[in-house]
This record gives sequence, C-alpha cells and structure tokens, in this order.
Amino acid sequence: MRISIGGGGTDLPSYYRHHGGYVIAAAINKYVYVSISRPFTPGITLKYSQIESANSVNQIKHPIIREVLNQAGIKTPQIEISTVADIPSGTGLGSSGSFTTGLLKALYTHRKESIHAHDLAAQACEIEIERLGEPIGKQDQYIAAFGGITEFTFEPSGEVKVSPLPISRDTMIDLEDNLLLFFTGLSRSASGILSDQNDKSLRNEKAMIKNLDFVKELGLKTKQALASGDVATYGEIMNEHWEHKRSRSEGMSNSQIDTWYEYAKKNGATGGKLVGAGGGGFLMFYANDKAKLRNAMNNAGLEELRFGFDFEGTKIVLN
Repeated sequence: MRISIGGGGTDLPSYYRHHGGYVIAAAINKYVYVSISRPFTPGITLKYSQIESANSVNQIKHPIIREVLNQAGIKTPQIEISTVADIPSGTGLGSSGSFTTGLLKALYTHRKESIHAHDLAAQACEIEIERLGEPIGKQDQYIAAFGGITEFTFEPSGEVKVSPLPISRDTMIDLEDNLLLFFTGLSRSASGILSDQNDKSLRNEKAMIKNLDFVKELGLKTKQALASGDVATYGEIMNEHWEHKRSRSEGMSNSQIDTWYEYAKKNGATGGKLVGAGGGGFLMFYANDKAKLRNAMNNAGLEELRFGFDFEGTKIVLN
C-alpha cells in the first residue's frame, strides 16, 4: 500500500490530460496478498471479504477480479483466488490499486509469464479507470508496482514517467521516523469522494483547475525541500496542501476530522492531511515532537499505524 507525499489529485486523467500531473508517493510495508491455485474441479472459487463460486468469468460479482480474468482471456476457468489484506479497504492507503496490481502479478506468475512494472501498472489502470470507469487517479497502481519513494509525472499524452525521488538516506530515515499515521475509524469510497473533483475537472471549472495547479506546484516544492534535506519545510507544505485539498469537495473533511487536525497541530505536528481521497481513513502528520503527538492522538482515541517504506514493489512471495 502507499502514502501520498505530494501532488495528490493531479494524477486523475480529467486533470493531467490537459494540464499534466505530478505526484510523489511512497510504498509502505502494509500489503494485499493474492494467492492463485488450480483446484481439481472445474469452476471459479473466490475468497475475499465474501466467498464466490462461478462457472464463467462473466458471472463473477467482484468487478476487479472479473475484469482481470476477462482481460487474461480465460475461456475454460479452473481457478481459485484467495485474497487477504493488512489494512481494510476505504482507508486511503491505495488498497484497490494494490489489489489490482497484486492480482495481475499473481495471474501472470500462475501462467508462467513475466511482466514489467510499467506494464503491470498500466494494465491495472486500464482495468480500474477505463474498463470499470472509476473516477480515480493512477498513483496507487504505479506506486504499488514500483515501490520506493517515487515521483511520477503524468503527461497529457498518457505517458507516465517514473523516477526514484532524489533524497539522501538521512532524509529517508527522517521521513520514516517522523511521518505518523493515525486511523480515524472512518472508512469511505474513494470514487465517491473523487467523482466531484473529476466532474469539475472535466467541465474545466476554473476554481478546481486553479486548486489542482497549486497542489501540483506544492508537489514540486516538496521535491525541492526533500532533495535538499529540508524536512521541516515539508511539514509546512503538508499543512498548505491540506488547506487546499479540503476545499475541493464538501465530503473531503468534517468537523470531527478538523478538530483532530487542529489538536494534532497544537500537540507536536508541523502539518498533516488525510491520506487518499479524503472523508476518512488515516490522518498523516509530520511530527516535530513524536512523543507529544502520539500521546495526544491516543488521548483523542485514534490508533497509530506503525509503518516502514517498501522498496520492492509488487512481488511474488511464494511460487
């Protein structure tokens, strides 16, 4: 899964196709696991939050699994797919993109085929955005496929340029130590939150385009700050980013989230934001006083999620 470091929201096709997008994301050591096997009897067996049995691909209820198997051209299915996740969906850590890239990678391996990370991410995006029509961005699929702390440039042509963020080891350790995640206890649909942004971008609404232009500039400023090792400035940029992000949609925040956010800033946080589309999930803060912030958030009833960065991307655990 992932956290968004800067530029989030500019990876939606409705924006970058006209203006170009820029996002910095970081893969973390929380995972979606996908297991594929061939049972002795014909048919499709799926085990996720539900259990499904089907005789043909088009009978599958789970939209992503159905489209992945359709794309693979499986005609006479005899397959069992099981999935489990460290973190539930709807919490802003990119679980859907992680699931799709994991499923594709597992299916290619099951068929004794290999796939490059670029192609893996592109296929995952095609399934979720083109085939299923989700009004989402591309950073989740790309960071899941590549891993690391990575910058993505989304060209109007559709090309995605991928490069490791040029930061020192000391800066990477500082981020890993001082970026803290706290679960709000609220889950939401990313597509529901993002549909408003998507619609306004498609209509070329001036306020939305201006907002996203500014967020993209903040993403580039984030790169400059982190590349120079100025992590304190990054915390301030996070705060500025959140103020613009929360103004995009009424569903982006609520009074309880705003209260937690302000409480955190008074108790050891330089800046922060809701990770992902907004509306719930995890609050992420850059802390100048970790102990004070942890104590405050614990008193407020928010549970911390400890994490580290992952630099491998979608991978085969057992074959």
